[in-house]
Amino acid sequence: MAHDERTFERIRSETLHEGRIITVSNETFRYADGKTADREIVHTSGAVGIVAVEEDAIWLVRQPREPVGDPDSLEIPAGRLDQDGETPLASAQRELAEEIGKSAERWTPLKSYRSSVGFTDEVVHLFLAEGLRDAEGDHDSGEDERIEIVRWPLARLAAAIDEVSDAKTLIALLLLQRRRAGG
Repeated sequence: MAHDERTFERIRSETLHEGRIITVSNETFRYADGKTADREIVHTSGAVGIVAVEEDAIWLVRQPREPVGDPDSLEIPAGRLDQDGETPLASAQRELAEEIGKSAERWTPLKSYRSSVGFTDEVVHLFLAEGLRDAEGDHDSGEDERIEIVRWPLARLAAAIDEVSDAKTLIALLLLQRRRAGG
């Protein structure tokens, strides 16, 4: 099938649900051949994740994830892009301070990816944070986040990769592993 035959345009959109962090719409698309398709799409503001690394350790968090029944999900520090006008980098800096009380001298974009292109427009921006130090001031997110801070030895990075089931964390740790291997 040629590229031109796969092009499409949105011809209709109906909001089915508007919530605090997601909006769900039913959207109709018309393809170049005239056929149409309906898609339910979850819209979000996106998210950030931080690979916070010291010489011999990475900072992770454990927290309950009620949607999947996991009381102890092992993840990188992360959060929603939910502040008006805030860039992904500024959001990552804020989340690192809120979740683990750290700031970083150096920030490197690692990867921006789409979490699940079949049903959502969510983009997750991953950053490498290095040159860590304690963040200044009180950095409580104000949310009821039951976070346990975990300093995980880099020598056991493979074990962390084996344990996690969260997509952003798995992607972030695999990128870190590749970076450490010189790839």
